[in-house]
Amino acid sequence: MDLQLANRTVLVTGSYRGTGLVIARSFVNEGAEVFVHGFTAEQAAAAVAEIGGTAVSGDIRSDEGAAAVAEQVGTTPDVLVNNYGTASAARWDSATAADWVDMYDANVLSAQRLVGLFLPRMKQREYGRIINLGTAGSLAPGSRNPHYYAAKAALVALTASLAREAAGTSVRVNLVSPGMILTPEVEAGYMRRAAREGWGDTWAEVEPHVAADIPIRRITRREEVADLVLFLASPRADAIHGQNVVIDGGVLGHG
Repeated sequence: MDLQLANRTVLVTGSYRGTGLVIARSFVNEGAEVFVHGFTAEQAAAAVAEIGGTAVSGDIRSDEGAAAVAEQVGTTPDVLVNNYGTASAARWDSATAADWVDMYDANVLSAQRLVGLFLPRMKQREYGRIINLGTAGSLAPGSRNPHYYAAKAALVALTASLAREAAGTSVRVNLVSPGMILTPEVEAGYMRRAAREGWGDTWAEVEPHVAADIPIRRITRREEVADLVLFLASPRADAIHGQNVVIDGGVLGHG
């Protein structure tokens, strides 16, 4: 399937590592002109050396940092992927007001700042895509990390409101909400547990135990999240707008 992304300009925030790096690499492989974002110039340069693209840097948790990133991009991108976000561990009795503010700033305002900088021009052009990265956990949060899940839930509302703001233009706005993603850190953590529980010595042996409550019986891969993001960024997804697309192996639907 040709996603028709060749020569499209794409900015992926937080793409110097993790899932963001995989998303950026996928856009590069489709022939897009990708701006790879890091918080430092060194982070961005190292990622570009690995996957290609153009390095941009700045702390998008501040107005000044977001403006610096936009200036380095030097154009209004066809596709803005607000991938950056972060979590911190806390409970209701330990999270401070500052912790709540930090989570909102990192997971909501980092996206809002760049939307504010790029949306006016995007609305005037013949093509535009804004894709925010959330989490399936915001739809069914537990008691842990309430400040993080509350911030990600705010991103759901932001996306819905932004989709209404973009109505009647060529801009399509959607949210991708992954469940658990198989990262090296996740795999390593479960392998340590497997050694204690006697689940096995290889990931192929361990994953069925980890994913026993996931309907597809495995954890979502980062590449699958990237595939979904790229589809939503493509002209083939032109009728998809204002949606929160969950990719969690069926956990929410099964529950």
